[in-house]
Amino acid sequence: MARGSPCRNSALGSSGSTLPGEAGRDGLRASPGMCVALESVDQPEVIALIDELDAYQKPLYPAESHHGIDIAALLEPNVLFAVARDEGGQAIGCGAVVLEPGYGELKRMYTRPSHRGRGVARAILAALESEARGRGCGRFVLETGYLQSEAIALYERSGYRRRGPFGAYVEDHNSVFMQKVVSGVDDDRE
Repeated sequence: MARGSPCRNSALGSSGSTLPGEAGRDGLRASPGMCVALESVDQPEVIALIDELDAYQKPLYPAESHHGIDIAALLEPNVLFAVARDEGGQAIGCGAVVLEPGYGELKRMYTRPSHRGRGVARAILAALESEARGRGCGRFVLETGYLQSEAIALYERSGYRRRGPFGAYVEDHNSVFMQKVVSGVDDDRE
């Protein structure tokens, strides 16, 4: 797909599945001029988004409370990675869900500050949940920092509720753990 298109869809290819919403075959049209699609994280402008997220978060918490995953981990086959693009095709937000036995863990959710408040993160979250549900995932979990009040509010509005640590996480006063169980998905893992 050409650079100026509404959404590249390199992970799914030109015949990839459509995410729900006002979509063409290339991805979810979240709001006028913006769309969200699964893509590879291995693109310079997408890596720049991850770098911006790290530059924002790392000064807020001690190293032992930083739980971001690296680019190599985001390229693993059990990871769905979504990118939001504006009408000019520029990457403006991203997020991932790591499919584990029993749950999908949200990771690396980020929207550029210049595009916040426009539904970008909500569209990324909806796209990731939809794709993961289509693969049998019925429970979503996440860890975020307690200082991420906008993110926590987004997750709560989206049906997530606080819970204790999961997987390899341990109790951490800098972390907020959340979960959302989706009905109608036959997921008996864990």
